[in-house]
Amino acid sequence: NVRWVANNLVSKEKFFNFKLEAEYKVEAGRNSGIYLPGRYELQILDDAGDTTGRPDFAHMAIYGRTPPRVNASKPAGEWQTMEAVLVGNRVTVTLNGQRVQDNSIITGVTGGTLDNDELAPGPLMVQGDHRSVWIRKLVVTPIPRTP
Repeated sequence: NVRWVANNLVSKEKFFNFKLEAEYKVEAGRNSGIYLPGRYELQILDDAGDTTGRPDFAHMAIYGRTPPRVNASKPAGEWQTMEAVLVGNRVTVTLNGQRVQDNSIITGVTGGTLDNDELAPGPLMVQGDHRSVWIRKLVVTPIPRTP
């Protein structure tokens, strides 16, 4: 009997507005999530070519809220590239070269959030309680707030 136990990966640095560049791959049938500043989950999911699942749970959906505009997922086991730009409560996401969220309004925190203080900077968090997701690149570039 194998028991999988893992922790979420949480950055020490806190961010408000930023650009995130990521490279990752996911095993067949698996999922994870990247939380923008620890509050808004962008779903990572093995769903290449799948049209049967709930759209608001699809790969790069704002989890449970806003589906991606298109399914840009690569097959399980292939490295995927993602860029997300978060400014306030709006996010633009490009997955594998395709725009999947276009200045989408985030209407509130998603499940699994670290806190509910949407006006404060927060850490980047990678969901660690799921299996078989590899991340080889995470680069966060802060975007300065304008007065």
